Amino acid sequence: MSDHPPCPRWLDLTSHELSFLQRSAVAVMVMGAIEQHGAHLPLSTDLDIGEGLLEEALTHLPERFPLVILPPMAVGASDEHLSFPGTLSLPPELAIATLEAHGDAVARAGLKRLVLINSHGGNKAVMDLAALRLRRRHGMMVVKVNYTRMPPPGMLPAGGLPAEELRHGLHGGALETAMMRHLAPDKVRLDHLDHPPSRGEAMAEKGWLLGPEGEAAFAWLAEDLHPAGVVGNARLGTAELGARLVAHYGKRIARILRETQSLDTGHTRER
Repeated sequence: MSDHPPCPRWLDLTSHELSFLQRSAVAVMVMGAIEQHGAHLPLSTDLDIGEGLLEEALTHLPERFPLVILPPMAVGASDEHLSFPGTLSLPPELAIATLEAHGDAVARAGLKRLVLINSHGGNKAVMDLAALRLRRRHGMMVVKVNYTRMPPPGMLPAGGLPAEELRHGLHGGALETAMMRHLAPDKVRLDHLDHPPSRGEAMAEKGWLLGPEGEAAFAWLAEDLHPAGVVGNARLGTAELGARLVAHYGKRIARILRETQSLDTGHTRER
C-alpha cells in the first residue's frame, strides 16, 4: 500500500491526458453540503467529512490504482435546513441535473464507473434518481456510498457510543463532531458542545415505530428534530473517536473503490 497513491484530480489533467485514462478507471466525486450544524460545527461540516473520508480511502489503495478524482459537489440538496442562516441549497431538480451533467462528462471521457461518496442525508434521493438515469443513458455503473449506512467500527457501541446516539444523533451529534475534531479541529467550537434532546429518541421511548428515520419515517425539517436544528450528544465526539471512525470508513470506501473497478458494467438495451 502507498501512503498517497498518485490518483490524479480531474481538474489537473489536460483534455489530452484525460483521453488516455484506462477505460476501466473509476471516477469518484464527493457529494457534500453547505448547511447549518448548530453552534459548534461549521457550515462546511458535510463537505469536510466527505473529502476527509476520500483522502483516507486513498491511503488504502494499491499503487497506480486507476482512479480520477472529480471536483466535489460542495452544495447539495438541503431544503430541510433552510430555516437557519448560512445554509446553501440546490433545488432537487437542479441537484439531479448537476449530478447528471457530471455523469455525462465522465461518459464523454470514455469511463463507465462513477462512485459518489455522499456525506449528507438530503442528497440520497437526488443521488438515487440521477444514478438510475445515468445507468439508462450511458450504461454507466454509478455506485452510491453513504457512510452513514455503513456498519460502525467494532468498538461501537461497546467502547464508543451508546446505541441511542448511533440511532438518534442524526445531525451535529457525536459522529460528525468526532470526525470534525479529527479532520478540522480548528473549526469546532468546543465551548458550544451540547446534547439537545431528540424528538426521535422521545418517540422511540414511547415504543413508536414511527420516527424521523425509523421503520416508518416522516419527512422532517431540522427544526422538527429540535428547535436548534441539531440532535445528538456532541460532547461524546472526541478527536480520538473521530480518528477511529475516519480510518474505519476510509478502509471500507477503499474496498468499494476496488470492487467498483473490477465490476462488470454489463450492457443495457438500446432505446
